[in-house]
Amino acid sequence: MNKHTLPLDGVLGLQAVDKRIAILRRVGEAGSISEAARAAGVSYKAAWQALETLANLAGTPLVEKAVGGSGGGGATLTPAGRRVLDAADEMARARQRILESFAHGDTSGRAAFALRTSMRNQFPCTVGALSAHGGQVRVRLLLADGGALHARITRESAQLLGLAPGMEVLALCKATAVQVAAHIAVSSAGNVLDGAIVRASRAKAGEVTLRLASGVQLVGFAAAGGILKAGQAAMASIDEASVVIGV
Repeated sequence: MNKHTLPLDGVLGLQAVDKRIAILRRVGEAGSISEAARAAGVSYKAAWQALETLANLAGTPLVEKAVGGSGGGGATLTPAGRRVLDAADEMARARQRILESFAHGDTSGRAAFALRTSMRNQFPCTVGALSAHGGQVRVRLLLADGGALHARITRESAQLLGLAPGMEVLALCKATAVQVAAHIAVSSAGNVLDGAIVRASRAKAGEVTLRLASGVQLVGFAAAGGILKAGQAAMASIDEASVVIGV
């Protein structure tokens, strides 16, 4: 089967992925596939097959294997393998934050997510489309008001998240990545969103809160030299690479 057409819905179940990620992580720590297999309680063959499956999903090798004896020899993670672990760690932290929010009686669910991360902005979105751009994927995210937000992520991240049209996700970005001005020229390189100023610092290039038509409040900073006032129509610019997707 072509590795780019694997049925991700069937292979990205939480338990299966967690086991494979645990094996990948142990390879990075111990430098050995056989040690990773022992730690995971599986055979060497099963561990290697798990790593091959992850590589297929990522579209690139995650482990470099050195020639060895019956024990399998040494192994190291490729840069893509380390990125996969970073993505898995971020997913685990996001999941834990949401579980903690419910455990404390907060039924707002996704809204509580932003309170537990340094990224002050969140967008409840639905995946509209995915398109490949070299080694990256451009994800079109649909907002509640019908507007769109775009994120540019690695192909590996898109596959590990199991992104597909119609999937509900969160889009997050730091306030420092959001520039607000009375008018911003629309370009293909970034997101430009319309809204109205809710709060604005009196200082030049100060912090600004912009309410979008969807009702989401976006925190950013006024463009250099600009002073904005509450009630004023304005626009926000967010680079696509600054938008993080959470599930």
